[in-house]
Amino acid sequence: MLAELFAAAAHGCRDRSPLTQRLLADAADDLSRGGVTARIMAGAERDREGSVPGLRFAGAVHRLVLEGRAPALAKHYPSVGGQPDLPRLWEDALPALNEYTALLRHRIGATVVQTNEPGRCAPLYGGLLVAAQEAAKAAGRQVPFCVRLLEVGASGGLNLRPHHVAYRLDDGTTLGDPGSTLVLDPEWTGRPPADLTHRLRVVGRAGCDLQPVDVSTEDGRLHLSSFVWADQLNRWNRLRDALDLAAADPVKVDRAAGPEWLAKHLARAERDVLTVVWHSVVWQYVSPADRAMGRAVLADAAAKATPTTPLALLVFEPRREIDYRFALMLKIWPAGISLCLGVGVGHGIPFTWDVTPWE
Repeated sequence: MLAELFAAAAHGCRDRSPLTQRLLADAADDLSRGGVTARIMAGAERDREGSVPGLRFAGAVHRLVLEGRAPALAKHYPSVGGQPDLPRLWEDALPALNEYTALLRHRIGATVVQTNEPGRCAPLYGGLLVAAQEAAKAAGRQVPFCVRLLEVGASGGLNLRPHHVAYRLDDGTTLGDPGSTLVLDPEWTGRPPADLTHRLRVVGRAGCDLQPVDVSTEDGRLHLSSFVWADQLNRWNRLRDALDLAAADPVKVDRAAGPEWLAKHLARAERDVLTVVWHSVVWQYVSPADRAMGRAVLADAAAKATPTTPLALLVFEPRREIDYRFALMLKIWPAGISLCLGVGVGHGIPFTWDVTPWE
């Protein structure tokens, strides 16, 4: 039942975004009563849990605010300078919901949730350092491998620049690019099992998505911004800085399905380069058929990997067996390395480094 999915989404952000929680809880009640939310969500009644219809609704409403279409609602949204008054939120939302019912229904039906959270660069950067150094050790090399990064489900490609981000640690150390316009406080507990004095060298990067977001356009920037919970200003500011970095260092994201795209890029191995296949918080959106095809493509490439053309899989995805926290997991071929490097929240910050076998 759609109202139950909305209520579950509200519960999921209860400790992180009171504004989104209240909006979705009130929308769930409105759905149950057959109110305006039911008209907005018409056609989505059979959406599965993984498509997160509640978050698509919240994103569409947030975009109205960002576009200046809902001034009464905007006063509740910190992303545009507002201050939430939760008891009055739904009352002030109703005029916009009624006025823009058709627009909201169209946007909710035509989009998928794409947070493209730049905070995930923090665990990714540490994981890439580990991968480059462990693959080098397995090959008997003194110097870590250069990295070619291939991202599946890349959205706007904001996480394809991990080497151009500054990571400011709590001991005063800065990793990555100290002069970057995007500065992250990773909030790490522990450290990656790697020599952090080695600089990550990225010699190639590419990404694909079924619905890539062109972050060079106002529409693309609004699309990604709408999915940031409006009362999480740290995330909001990170996204602003990540969009500025993307403008200075553009990377094209191909419109393609993951398995076919991966097969094309993995058909070409580069000597003395570690190829890293990467994805984060996309697995729930991938069909079972594409998951199986992706695994087969990766297995074929892994069987062909050599010590001088190694292959790695680095993923940041939820794991139910660890209370739905998000785990950073690494496999390297032909070294036979398979590790869970640590766990964190879905937005990548904070993160705890704790190496265990990936079984």
